[in-house]
Amino acid sequence: MADPLRLERFLIRVSGRDAIAFLNNLLTQDLAPLTAAGVLYAALLSPQGKVTADMLVWADGPDVVLETDPVRGGDLLRRLSMYKLRAAVEVKHAEDYAVIWAREPFAGASPDPRAAALGWRKIVSRAEAADLADGANAFEAARLAFGAPDLARDAGPEEVFALEALLEELNGVAFQKGCFIGQENVSRMKRRATTRKKFCALAFEGAPPAFGATLTAGNAEVGAVRGGGDGRALGLIRLDRALEALEGGAALEAEGRAIRLDPQPWLILPQREAPPPGGRD
Repeated sequence: MADPLRLERFLIRVSGRDAIAFLNNLLTQDLAPLTAAGVLYAALLSPQGKVTADMLVWADGPDVVLETDPVRGGDLLRRLSMYKLRAAVEVKHAEDYAVIWAREPFAGASPDPRAAALGWRKIVSRAEAADLADGANAFEAARLAFGAPDLARDAGPEEVFALEALLEELNGVAFQKGCFIGQENVSRMKRRATTRKKFCALAFEGAPPAFGATLTAGNAEVGAVRGGGDGRALGLIRLDRALEALEGGAALEAEGRAIRLDPQPWLILPQREAPPPGGRD
């Protein structure tokens, strides 16, 4: 079995008697099962329902540790500190801790709550992780193969709504738990099935198109390429338009190259209107 690898992550410790209740009022996930589960996936949204930062939420005794990308960590720490008001909590950067990861189970590790295909990880002291190899490339390959977006890099701050960011598919939102920041918009989009733009895996030959390259289907612009590697990338795509164009015989392209839409079986595709009897006018 391969040794665990080090992942560069930003850790925030939330402690105090109100820690769970405080976070439960803010985050998309229901934290009631956290102690039993060990780790859950969640996000902090804007009041409009767009993703500010996604994170893994760890139980650590009476405390909670939030694991997020360093790109979003400082802003998340600032926002949580702003929201705490009179709650009996302390929010601080857990600088002495680190995250280690492997594709397969290892001692003390937990499976990624988004999907088992994203590997196993564990929070350790920074000293324990110091001599381990960097696992960024290995994790990147695993997430691209699975089709999970990196919301710190594949999307700008508050660019995508929660369901566009695949929080539903990746076990990151609890629709029945009650209020959280942005909950009204998330519930409305779920209820009305209006999520037409989503991240979706793309396949192609060779190196990926440039980040942000326009995706077209025939003459229609249907989205943009986001992060990727050889043969595979993520796109942020109007899936209803792309699927309709492809069904009509159009070719999907970016930078003049053939691209294949490669939605994973678990991706919730947008509902399509049935054509009226006799076809469309």
